[in-house]
Amino acid sequence: MKLMHFFVSAIMILTFAGIMNAQAVQSGKFEASSSTSDYTLDKGTGDRSYTIQVKFNTPFASKPDIIVSPGQIDANTKETNLRYKISYNGVNANGFSIVVNTWNDTKLFSVGGSWIAVGAGADAPKMAKKKK
Repeated sequence: MKLMHFFVSAIMILTFAGIMNAQAVQSGKFEASSSTSDYTLDKGTGDRSYTIQVKFNTPFASKPDIIVSPGQIDANTKETNLRYKISYNGVNANGFSIVVNTWNDTKLFSVGGSWIAVGAGADAPKMAKKKK
């Protein structure tokens, strides 16, 4: 599983890195569980969400493109269906938020994955926007 994750990540990085000369790539992992502060995806029913803040080690010159991928989920699937959604929002040059949602009676005891950000590096020349 780790080998497959490595190859998929490597292909994505190589694909995006070749798009423009001044590209910067950053990546990382995320994880949250019932031992994480304010984590409620393992309790109750109905719509629930948990947000993870990601701060880039080095800011990008502008808003980068983001890819988020699940890597592990611990849930009780004998008694209920597995329902989850992992998305992101609030992307800017300094970071973004990963949002994990679940609903109905699904209980997620832990969730984790990885992310890749691709964009212009902080030392990339600023390009003037064309007027329409």
